Amino acid sequence: MTTSFIPESAPFNEEQRAWLNGFFAGMMGLQAGVDPALAANLATDNLPNGAGEVAQEEEEDFPWHDAALPIVDRMEMADGKPLNRRLMAAMAQLDCGTCGYVCQTYAEAIASGEESSLTLCTPGGKETSKEIKRLLKESTDANGSSAAPTNGKNGSSNGQANGAENGYSRKNPFAAQLVESRPLNGDGSAKDTRHVVIDLGESGIQYGVGDALGVYPSNCAELTDEILEAIGADAKLSIETPHGPKPLHAALCEEYCLKEPSDELLELAMSRVENQAIADQLKHMLEEGTDEGVDVLDVLQMAGDIRVSATEFVDTLTPIAPRLYSIASSQRKSDKEVHLTVGRVAYEREGRLRKGVASTMFSDRLHSGGSLNVYVQPNHGGFTVPADSATPMIMVGPGTGIAPFLAFLQEREAVGATGKNWLFFGDQHESTDFLYETELRAYCESGLLTRLDTAFSRDGDAKVYVQDRMKEHAAEL
Repeated sequence: MTTSFIPESAPFNEEQRAWLNGFFAGMMGLQAGVDPALAANLATDNLPNGAGEVAQEEEEDFPWHDAALPIVDRMEMADGKPLNRRLMAAMAQLDCGTCGYVCQTYAEAIASGEESSLTLCTPGGKETSKEIKRLLKESTDANGSSAAPTNGKNGSSNGQANGAENGYSRKNPFAAQLVESRPLNGDGSAKDTRHVVIDLGESGIQYGVGDALGVYPSNCAELTDEILEAIGADAKLSIETPHGPKPLHAALCEEYCLKEPSDELLELAMSRVENQAIADQLKHMLEEGTDEGVDVLDVLQMAGDIRVSATEFVDTLTPIAPRLYSIASSQRKSDKEVHLTVGRVAYEREGRLRKGVASTMFSDRLHSGGSLNVYVQPNHGGFTVPADSATPMIMVGPGTGIAPFLAFLQEREAVGATGKNWLFFGDQHESTDFLYETELRAYCESGLLTRLDTAFSRDGDAKVYVQDRMKEHAAEL
């Protein structure tokens, strides 16, 4: 069994998480023969009372609940289990809350029929949704009737992970206002990172440090224009959406996912295309999944001049999904505001500029005073400041991963915490990419930030990253 010392909600990618787990495992002596169970206990000493026991019990009950395991291995472990457990094994195992659940409750909601959307597991992506559909089909074939909805296009009345007391949730987001989207990078940087401030008004929304903000983005108008041209549809045509009738152009911008093509879209295109070679390509995409970066417009352009009505096309689309961002503020300081750190994503693929839906909304399309729908997604992994304010805290936040640790520092300052605070930060160039340098330097001067170690990978002959700084100070860590 893989021992994990890093909460799944911590802001690291899989490679960084694996490295950090290995680093701390080595420090705790796992490689020197120390009992893994003892080391796991040491790793969970600072969790709330009883959390360690719960985690161990869950690992014993659900051996597949390990993000480091390939889906093939997880499905083998769950073989012979009830449908809801096999569905759980198909999830990404991050308990990230993106879907509005944790892995176990999302699987149980699908199995019971309470949740009809099968594509909510964003980290699992197509691999997970494909396996879920296979499991449900097998269950239907075995039982002679469907065990759960299979179209994956409509949300349910459930899907709330937080049970928000104020009534705002993934299913009922709050219409907030953008205060500012301020560039953090200096002139000449290869990046465009924004400090985003959102006004929560009189919503009464509460959040804690370590929580995430769910943001419902809007699609790029230029992409929508190209899609309408591809299907030959009138932008002003009124269609029914989950939020009432809207002009087709507005509906595509605000309501539907134009990123990953659905199976229904692939099937529709395959049924209308006359070129057998293209039909075979679409069939392969349907059976094996689309390549990374392939979007709805790619499928329409591949299919070419096919006759598809606007209604037929819209019926194949899935609702636009919220994006989760680590909150970069403590409510003890920001009160009715919530802050984010957002890196703009844009890249070329096959001669066309591809844009991150939410990140380019903040950088390009949404201006001060503009409205956006948001909700708070509480973290499920104990990723927050220590309960004892005298406990020392080490933070590793390269790039936009600095966001939650800004909130941590604000929280520690607000409560007068006496524990030492050590931050590792890294990016490309110190002169242009030292995010929040003024704030961090001020924290160092005030004594709140006891130690700050930085790594700017493009400033020297050799690339230096935060893990290199951690190795340099391994004994102190």
